[in-house]
Amino acid sequence: MNMNRVRVLLLNAALGPLDYRVPEGMSVEPGSVVMAPLGPRKLPGVVWEAGSFPVEEIDPKKLRPLLELRDVPPLQAPLRRLIEWTASYYFASPASVLRMVLSSGAAFADNRPISEYRWNGELPDRMTPQRRQALDKLGETQGTISELAHKAGVSIAVIRGLEKLGVFDREEVSPFATGAAPLPDFGPVDLSEDQHRVGDVLVEAVRAERFKPFLLDGVTGSGKTEVYFEAIAEALRQDRQVLVLLPEIALTEPFLDRFKVRFGAEPLAWHSGMKQSERKRNWRALAEGSGKVIVGARSALFLPYANLGLIIVDEAHETSFKQEDGVRYHARDVAVMRGLYERIPVILASATPAIESQHQVEQGNYELLELPARFGGATMPDIEALDLTQDVPPRGNWLAPTLVNALAENLERGEQSLLFLNRRGFAPLTLCRTCGHRIDCPNCTAWMVEHRLTRRLACHHCGHVMPIPEKCPECGDEDSLVACGPGVERICDEVRMLFPQARTAIVTSDTIWSPQKAADFVHQMEAGAIDIVVGTQLVTKGYHFPNLTLVGVVDADIGLEGGDLRAAERSFQQIAQVAGRAGRAEKPGRVYVQTRMPEAPVIQALIRNDRDGFYAAEIESRRQALAPPFARWAAIIVSSEDNSEAMETARLIGQTAPKLEGFSVYGPAPAPLAMLRGRHRHRLLVHALRSVDLQNIMREWLEQLEWPRAVRVGVDVDPYSFV
Repeated sequence: MNMNRVRVLLLNAALGPLDYRVPEGMSVEPGSVVMAPLGPRKLPGVVWEAGSFPVEEIDPKKLRPLLELRDVPPLQAPLRRLIEWTASYYFASPASVLRMVLSSGAAFADNRPISEYRWNGELPDRMTPQRRQALDKLGETQGTISELAHKAGVSIAVIRGLEKLGVFDREEVSPFATGAAPLPDFGPVDLSEDQHRVGDVLVEAVRAERFKPFLLDGVTGSGKTEVYFEAIAEALRQDRQVLVLLPEIALTEPFLDRFKVRFGAEPLAWHSGMKQSERKRNWRALAEGSGKVIVGARSALFLPYANLGLIIVDEAHETSFKQEDGVRYHARDVAVMRGLYERIPVILASATPAIESQHQVEQGNYELLELPARFGGATMPDIEALDLTQDVPPRGNWLAPTLVNALAENLERGEQSLLFLNRRGFAPLTLCRTCGHRIDCPNCTAWMVEHRLTRRLACHHCGHVMPIPEKCPECGDEDSLVACGPGVERICDEVRMLFPQARTAIVTSDTIWSPQKAADFVHQMEAGAIDIVVGTQLVTKGYHFPNLTLVGVVDADIGLEGGDLRAAERSFQQIAQVAGRAGRAEKPGRVYVQTRMPEAPVIQALIRNDRDGFYAAEIESRRQALAPPFARWAAIIVSSEDNSEAMETARLIGQTAPKLEGFSVYGPAPAPLAMLRGRHRHRLLVHALRSVDLQNIMREWLEQLEWPRAVRVGVDVDPYSFV
């Protein structure tokens, strides 16, 4: 292709790449970010290699010229290869993947300097309560007027008023300026012998500058973070960039604190809770190479790094790394692919690795690095099962007497306790005791969950909320509605009734929805201002509280029911992680697991602390069943507002399925969650042996079919959700 004719991948999923003419005086290359005309509109896009996407050749005279070349570094070849691979592997359009790369709008932002303000120590003549609050909270903080107002918790008018009185100094800064760079040798830490051994291997891998995936497998509290900090320090010495992926936005704050102690400055952050201006700034800093370390959610994988030298996926077993809408990718697997294209090491860190990762170690594809002991002489907690059929809670209560006694002892000693139940709200079901009516969500096949703190019923699938009705919607009986089953709010009420003197806190995504909220919770725990925490899976990850010595799992059986392939593995990981919050310092920890199935293999493996035995049995049962990772699955999800259309389309897909050896299609059947957000859903499951080219077979099969425009057909490769 001559360079006055270029192929452009536009940010429009409905269109494939299109050819354009390069006008005189414009110089573009593959990866250049451009604006291109489409009909009367102007669309952003990226110049691409012609060979990647074949298109129908058009007469050069008919080509329209590009409108503008954006002043941002071109997307590098490894990132372009990653976009192609992700689109092909996960059945997405290349434009949808490219949209994730250019999501912040920073590539199209204007780069005029912006005005930032900082308090100069002067005081206004007239001090109002709001002005005092603003100056007390801001101190040395510098930012735009709206950022300062947000930080101080006052209106923009208050800050503007102070600025007019000359209380703030103004400074013109680049819209893309970032803070101080982390220093590799700022706050080195004493490492144990095991940590040194593993850290040296990782440092060497960063120096080698070649692709190498590692599984960093260390028990909870073994200091995995300190070990991979050594690898980060080496990457900084080499002037390379580092990406750290975390599964939850709530985890970023404690991590940022630890990072700052070690490297003297905070890394850049990337998650959905950030302001748009911060996202633009960080995107640009990474693209230009001035941002060195970024800590982010799964979407940070697709940022345009100038000089990436290391990828770390922390808590790599976490299912939240799988995106369930839009492009349905798994961040752990895409991270490894990005490492391959960038030719850099990738570290997957976990105390309870995924079976897929274990299998890759067995195959010799990943190198295993183990940290078998807790740091500083701390010991793993003792785990005991409480059989709820024998150790029966009193009527109307949910905590077994043994666990209640243990909580009382812990309180007396001045130590902290954690109760874990993976169920938000007060109760999962509201039922009429007169007619048996259950309050359902109008948009989904799901029950409404009572949230007593907000006095609402909420659907956890579509977000629909409604006030708690005074009388039954079915029979009209008053005071007949009763809450069934426990959620964390109900457990917290029980704790407050049993221990009115105890200071309690509820930790769920309803109470901790931002990094700031997470930071407040951590500071309260560290200050000893909380005695008993009641939380969901949010508390199972990454937190280190030295005075937390007792963990109670309220219902260990919750994840074992249902037809989920990974139910046993997920339950084991979750309980092992929450158990790992106990006894992380000098004081030993105890864990009580409430169950009605004490003989279940998962529970037995936890009690015996036999992780290897559990994994070996689980891997063997997967091998027997030819389930992943020994074969491959893909789900086809058909949905429409019209159930008969969805059903017909699902049948058509099932009837036209290719009959090939090693390739089977099961279904269609109504999805367990048969209605979601007002759309009827049907599912098919594809099973293929590893030797079969799953993607190409499915692509050929589905591309020749036609279905009504209102019907959506989604493909989920390597599914994690079966609802």
